Amino acid sequence: MTKANERSASTAAHRADAATRAGARVLVVTVSDSRTKATDESGALMEQLLTDAGHVVARELLTNDEAPLRAALEAAIARTDLDAVLCTGGTGLGARDRTVDVVRPLLERELPGFGELFRMLSFLEQIGAAAMLSRALAGAARGKFIVVMPGSRAAVELAMTRLIVPELQHALREIRR
Repeated sequence: MTKANERSASTAAHRADAATRAGARVLVVTVSDSRTKATDESGALMEQLLTDAGHVVARELLTNDEAPLRAALEAAIARTDLDAVLCTGGTGLGARDRTVDVVRPLLERELPGFGELFRMLSFLEQIGAAAMLSRALAGAARGKFIVVMPGSRAAVELAMTRLIVPELQHALREIRR
């Protein structure tokens, strides 16, 4: 067996093992100064996609205020009843886009591949060069998978369907090893 085939078999085995686990317990956090629960299409889409995949979902809506956002995310990371925290919003270059700045110092291990792949897919499939303006990121903190993605519905759909939902259980398995 070639090295490439060995790696492919190993990845397939990890995914198969992860698929046998119970659904993850996920907190979806929408960070926005303008959205309400009723107008939060991105958070609703995340909840629907995760629920359809067999995960248990709770949702929060927070403003772009740095101190309350940090406190809420620190509290979520400390919770023992959660496996993942998925945030939408606050990834741009605007002065109020603070989610990445709050989350990055909380991460114990960053996964640069998430942001790289998200921006590549976004560039190729959705918005072209404007993809470089996203600061999407992911990583691990206290045994939890943490993701920050843009707030647009299209960006959330791309990130969730192409990256997060397919790999969520696999990521949690790796974090806990």
